Amino acid sequence: MQLPADALLGDGSDALPAIETVVDRAMAALGAEAVGIMQRLLDTTLEYTKIRKQFGRPLSANQVIRHRLADVAMQVDEARSMALRAALMANAEPVARSRAASGAKAKIGKCARFVAEQAVQLHGAMGVTEELDIGAYFKRLLAFDTLFGGSAHHYRRHAALSGRVHA
Repeated sequence: MQLPADALLGDGSDALPAIETVVDRAMAALGAEAVGIMQRLLDTTLEYTKIRKQFGRPLSANQVIRHRLADVAMQVDEARSMALRAALMANAEPVARSRAASGAKAKIGKCARFVAEQAVQLHGAMGVTEELDIGAYFKRLLAFDTLFGGSAHHYRRHAALSGRVHA
């Protein structure tokens, strides 16, 4: 079925800026979701390492585990900062908005993968069972990392929008 010409919304010349705006805002929203999931993974993992005992003491009593948890907490905070920046820039002029969205997408994607992997590892085999939400969160964060392009794509886009690289 073919529609008449008067059914066309706009002339087609203004579609790309509208699509870019929607995608940038979607990335900002997804980034906020990813940060929420990362925080949940951190909280759950902190609690688990306090109650899980190995060699007669909690996992969290081991300095190596505490350092890993500190690294996870730092990644969550870095991701949160980038998500906040993307949200604050959602109504900025197009280049600034797109730079903030791509910067956030790249950084949050990298942080999300690290946090998810650490949570699964610190939960041991329990981290991938259906008994815990850890595995589902892990999958969701890996999906986030690929939506609208991975981190490498958004690092290049951010650089191109900054005028450092010609894309």
